Amino acid sequence: MGDSREAKRVRNLLAAKDAALNLNLDLSRRDVLKIAGYGSLAAFIAACGGNNATTTTGITAKGGTMSLGSYNTDPNSKKGTQAIVDAFTAANGGTKVKLNTVDHGTFQNQISSYLQGTPEDAFTWFSGHRMRFFADKGLATPIDDVWDAVKSNYTAGFEASIKGNDGKAYAIPTDYYPWAVFYRKDVWSQHGYTVPTSWDAFKALCVKMKADGLIPIAFADKDGWPAQGTFDILNLRLNGYDFHTELLTGKQKWTDQRVTNVYKKWSEITPYYSPAFAGLTWEQGADQLLRKQAGMYLLGLFVSDEFKASGSAADLEQLDFFAFPDMGTQYDAEKALDAPIDVYMLTKKSPTLQTDLGQAKAFMEFVAKGSTQVLYWQNAPGSIPTANDADTSTYPALTKKAVQIVSQAKKITQYFDRDSRPDYSGPNGMQGFLLKFLSNPKQDTTSLQGQMQAFWDSLPPE
Repeated sequence: MGDSREAKRVRNLLAAKDAALNLNLDLSRRDVLKIAGYGSLAAFIAACGGNNATTTTGITAKGGTMSLGSYNTDPNSKKGTQAIVDAFTAANGGTKVKLNTVDHGTFQNQISSYLQGTPEDAFTWFSGHRMRFFADKGLATPIDDVWDAVKSNYTAGFEASIKGNDGKAYAIPTDYYPWAVFYRKDVWSQHGYTVPTSWDAFKALCVKMKADGLIPIAFADKDGWPAQGTFDILNLRLNGYDFHTELLTGKQKWTDQRVTNVYKKWSEITPYYSPAFAGLTWEQGADQLLRKQAGMYLLGLFVSDEFKASGSAADLEQLDFFAFPDMGTQYDAEKALDAPIDVYMLTKKSPTLQTDLGQAKAFMEFVAKGSTQVLYWQNAPGSIPTANDADTSTYPALTKKAVQIVSQAKKITQYFDRDSRPDYSGPNGMQGFLLKFLSNPKQDTTSLQGQMQAFWDSLPPE
């Protein structure tokens, strides 16, 4: 008869220990046990692949290099990314991470040429359509082995967000943030404002705020993408989730009367926007709210990062938000909202990826940990960790409220520039068209909508 399973396990364990000693490897008892599970040290090393690193096997080894491209240029998000890199380096025996940080807008607008050129090994990006777009183009490396090792730490919803059209995993979700209408509690208390739950109440509040000497709605669109958030929520409230997502993927027409209705409604609140908004960054819009110059601001939870950057804990404690008001349609019941998910991905054409693959996959596994994501959140409180094991005990009321509003939404979108193809949503497409609309909101939008549809029709098949 052959050896019993237990006898074979013990023999593998002893062999693994001897091999480790002979090669002078600095391995823990847990590491030796894992090697034994592979049957031999050679099988274990082959399974790790690439340079030494903390791979999906869970083994911690020494040294190595990798590179990371990041769009996190906001001071707090930049600190958060650096905190992750530093922690990864410390946990992996001094692995060197070359971090290349590029302006957020520039990174988005040049992402196609970046991924087709000589990109870093890993990069920060978005889930949803924009992730699948580059996966379909063969510009991203699938990471099914990493995902299999970490997927128990995520909900089914997050898992769906990182799967390509081919069913493979292409990303690790690290944080998300809802879009809502933000305000300062102390300013509202001073003026006796109450949260509007209907469109008419929202407009009436704008009138009152303007009379009180405030900019009713902080608005900043220098980067092009912020305006898309307003289009999203108005289209969701007026026309519903299905129409919105179909419009952004070409299944509905931009010349549709329902789109016209969105622009008509939008024009009702544009008189209450920040002056010279086309030249303002979102951070400058946030500063108007921070400095009590504006009464409201429709943006993502990352607006809180600007409050944190002020250095005043008292300012951050005054920040609050409410869900965008109902529009009086059947779609109000969906309580739909944008809640984009940020991810890390591996490129395909990095000239160093094959050499750095071990470290790169180790990094992907590292950012899947709740403790890693909390490191980022501590610096950028507008980014809520996605991992199940993230310690939520220190979440302030604002973060807890953000988690709640997302859980109550019956429909969740990823955001215009993530739900549509990037060559349509960018500066040559909808970003530019929306600025044209905002330059004259009372215009007849028939011609403009025709331009939007013609541009879509001119694009090559995905």
